[in-house]
Amino acid sequence: MVPTAFWSRMKYVQRIHRLLYALGLGPVIGKIILLLTTTGRKSGKKRITPLQYEEVEGKIYLGSARGTHSDWFRNILANNRVEVQVGNRKFSGIAETVTDSLRIADFLELRLRRHPHMVGLMMKSIHHVSSHPTRHQLEQIAADEALVIITPLVA
Repeated sequence: MVPTAFWSRMKYVQRIHRLLYALGLGPVIGKIILLLTTTGRKSGKKRITPLQYEEVEGKIYLGSARGTHSDWFRNILANNRVEVQVGNRKFSGIAETVTDSLRIADFLELRLRRHPHMVGLMMKSIHHVSSHPTRHQLEQIAADEALVIITPLVA
């Protein structure tokens, strides 16, 4: 389980990411950070969350380190229509939730291949495993996480 203090820091970082997009720097940070807009499951209001992502075969993959407990994930469970901004590109999509730990471990392996230093540091500092975790360790981490796959809607 990730410490509560970590999530407090992440909320601060997310505010910075939203500000950078608002300042027109989306094309710069859009290489690793997107803006996900969900509909609040209780309020019905639009909720914007900056998240790290991977693009695979035209689909957007988002990992939820808080598993099914993150607000954006729970919003998707209530309404799977989302809006995404990656850099200057904006589109609507349908989100599929995934809780299968083997598929999530596959996603974590992909992230480690694509971003070995950044994701390796996250593995070490957040999950207290080697920056080059074994498949078994990834599956253990994945058991507490969740994944969302967004398929863009064609206009």
